[in-house]
Parts: sequence; C-alpha cells; structure tokens
Amino acid sequence: MTTFADLGVPAALVRTLTDQGITAPFPIQTATLPDSLAGTDVLGRGRTGSGKTIAFALPLVARLAASRTRTASRRPRALVLCPTRELANQIDATVAPLAAAVGLSTTTIFGGVAQSRQVTALDKGVDIVVACPGRLEDLLNQKLLTLDGVEITVLDEADHMADLGFLPGVKRIMDKTPKVGQRMLFSATLDNGVDQLVKRYLHSPVTHSVDSAASPVQTMTHHFFEVRDVEDKKRIVHHLASGTGRRVLFMRTKHQAKKLAKQLTADGIPAVDLHGNLGQGARERNLEAFSTGAAKVLVATDIAARGIHVDEVELVVHVDPPAEHKAYLHRSGRTARAGSGGDVVTLVLPEQRGDVRALTRAAKITAQPRSVRPDDAALSALVGEVAPYVAPVAAVPVQRNAQPKPAGSGRSRGRGRGRSGSGQGGSEQGGAAQPARSAAGSRAGGSPNRQGAAQPRQSGSAQPAGASRRGGTGRRAGRPSGAPSAGRGQVRYTSESSR
Repeated sequence: MTTFADLGVPAALVRTLTDQGITAPFPIQTATLPDSLAGTDVLGRGRTGSGKTIAFALPLVARLAASRTRTASRRPRALVLCPTRELANQIDATVAPLAAAVGLSTTTIFGGVAQSRQVTALDKGVDIVVACPGRLEDLLNQKLLTLDGVEITVLDEADHMADLGFLPGVKRIMDKTPKVGQRMLFSATLDNGVDQLVKRYLHSPVTHSVDSAASPVQTMTHHFFEVRDVEDKKRIVHHLASGTGRRVLFMRTKHQAKKLAKQLTADGIPAVDLHGNLGQGARERNLEAFSTGAAKVLVATDIAARGIHVDEVELVVHVDPPAEHKAYLHRSGRTARAGSGGDVVTLVLPEQRGDVRALTRAAKITAQPRSVRPDDAALSALVGEVAPYVAPVAAVPVQRNAQPKPAGSGRSRGRGRGRSGSGQGGSEQGGAAQPARSAAGSRAGGSPNRQGAAQPRQSGSAQPAGASRRGGTGRRAGRPSGAPSAGRGQVRYTSESSR
C-alpha cells in the first residue's frame, strides 16, 4: 500500500496526518502529490468528497516550508481561492494544523463578518490566506494587502466559482499575483469558463482526473419514491427524519427550509436549518449542533450542496428535487464520502415525474422509481431505529411593555439582551452576539477521524439558530431536555453566496 511518505510528503506533515488518523492517501492524492510536491502546475479533477483539500494542502505547506522567503506584513506567500465561506473554513481547518507543524500561519478572508480580525491577521504577517473572491477584492481595493509575494496559488471548486459568477473577480485577483510560481486548480468539471482559467493561468499543467463529476458514487444507493400527494409527502418526510443517524434534507427555498426545521423540532426531532438568510455566526452554530449530534437533522437549501462535510451522514433526502443533475450529484455527495456508504432518497410528486426522469438520465442514475405510502416498509428500512421523542421547549411570550425585574430575579427577555436556554452568553466571531433561535445545540468536542476533519475551534455552548422563532417552539430556546448528544461528527464548512 502506498503511503504519504512514499509520495514524498515531509515527515513532520506525515506525523500530523497520522495524529488525525489519516494514514492512507486517496486516489486523487496519490495521483497529484508527486507532481505538486515537485512544483508542477496541476489540474485536478474529481468529484466532491474525493480528498482534494489534502491533495493541495500538503504541497502548499511543504513547498512554503522549504522556501526561504520571510513572512511580511500584508504580504501573504500563498493564496487559496474558494467560492464560499463555509468551504473557506473547511480548507483552513485542514491546512492550519499542517502549517502549524512547520511553523507557518494561516487566516481566512470572507464576507459576512467584520473585516477587522482579518486585517489584524494580515498586519501581523501571515503565510497562507484562504479567501473568497468578494471580500479579498474589497481588501485589495483598500490596499490592505498585496499579492505580489504569492508563491503558490490554489483555485478550489473552480466550477462552483463559475456557477456563482465569480470568474471575473477571480481573473482580476489572479492578475495581481506574480506570473511565476506554482498554480493548482481543482474542479469537478471544466465547464462555464473554468477552461479559460486553466489556459490563462496554468503553465503546462499536469492533468489528473479521478472519477467523472457525472458518475454516481458506487457506495451510494439511490431511491426514487413517487408519492401520491403533498399530505403523504409531509408524513414521509417526517418518517425519514426520525431515525437516530445524521441526515440532510434538501429544500428548494430558504423559507421552506426554515419552516421544516421548525416543524421537526416542534415534533420532537431536533433539527437545524442552513440557508442564505442566516448570518455567518448562525450558520456556524447550526453546523456545529449538527456535527456534534445535538441535532440529527440538517434542513438545507443548495448552499450546503458543496463543501460541507459531516462524518457519518447516512441519509440525504431531496424533499424538493433539484432543477438539474449537477445539483443532484452535489447534494447527494453529502453522504457516501471518503469511502463510506449512504442512501439518497428523492421524493417525487406526480407533476414532477417527467423532470425527475430527465434528471436521472443526465446524472446516469439507473434506480427505478417506485410508489410508496407513509407506512411503506421501504421507508422503515431506511429509517432504522427511531430516535426517542424529545419534548420541545415551551414557547415563552415576549412582553413588550414589561417592567424591569429586580436584580437577581431572572434574565430579561427583551430584544437583543442575550441568550437563554443554555445559560451561556458570548459573542460571535467577527460580530456582535445574536440570540440563538433553535431548539437544538450543545457544542461538543470531537476527534477527527477522516481526511480533512476539522477540529471545533471553540469550546463551550453552541447555539444553532433559525430553527425556531416567536410563535414556534420558543424564541430563544436552548437544546431541548433529552436531546441526543451522542455521535461526534466533524463538520467542515461550504457560502459567500446567499441562496
């Protein structure tokens, strides 16, 4: 069996990977590392979950460590560009331990949070910047950093940056980097202008492809369930959400994702939502609650279809089928990652059958649809053991004109006065504290057990937001009594976009 050491990875980085339980390279890593460690420009093609982050993180850190260039204020030595905030956090969580092992520093730059922390890090001098194009361009225009010292540039999820309309900004940023130096581009596809980036910025790149982006994962089982009507669909969704394992439910709109998470929580199934209307702090709290097992269900829009990884997601449900096959594959890729298995369910109303048939043909999925009712045995087989009922926290009315309570008589429930439910206060990274709004979410630690697993950065209480509001299960509710806490998955963050 090939090892990282066999591929030329320095011993210090091999030890860091081993400490995280990572001992065997994935195919994309085995294919690209000899070339990337040698300084060759690399074009890596592989679908989501194939191990691309470590494939570029190792040569990035190893080559910077071997370089004699000194770290300077506002002049990073390496740049990783990616499309979304969550993916930037995921990449940094993978790169930072490797960088620390050889005395290098990293920071993230993205929108949705105050730029002061980012500027402070740049002022001190940082080796590796992981950035989203929008905020990075803002800081460049403010002359708060320069890219003329960048020795290595990585473009990750280049096809998704194209989908989100970031390519003009990416080109402007790339034009500010030196023409010499190593460049690596990783993408699932080369459409929508990604090939232009390859031709313009990569010099005689070596191409490595591991699995077509359109090919289904062999360890993933697809189920297409035709349902009779909307009422049957609601009951089936509730049934599928009730298992003990982690599951991701995809909705087409932000409003429906928020509504479903709130309904499930009220029914005793702790759930959190993820969509573009949530602020960065709320997204991170909800993802943390999902990763630690405080919430077993994540209800998301397509914002979660790229880059977010939580260990041991056993089921993905397309409650609303996506509009096109690429979205189907990226959504489905939240399960069956890193060699694990998983199930994917698509619920199909009568009027959606034609569109779903076209989608399956384009995605090269051969599973045949079947009709199901809410009590169908096929659903029970997917659900497995049903999680115990968790009583929702009772709603607390907000008294608009209430008189202040005497000191020591309890917490005020007025607007913006803090958090209750967990008994923990605190402020979000890069911004002011916001009230938590979900009925799930005690933060717990976890040991990384997969490639690129992110260590939670803070300890204490995580407050998932957005799953319940006034008129639901409690305006500022903590984790419900008896909410499950077992199952320590590792979350990896995917949006600068606001889908």
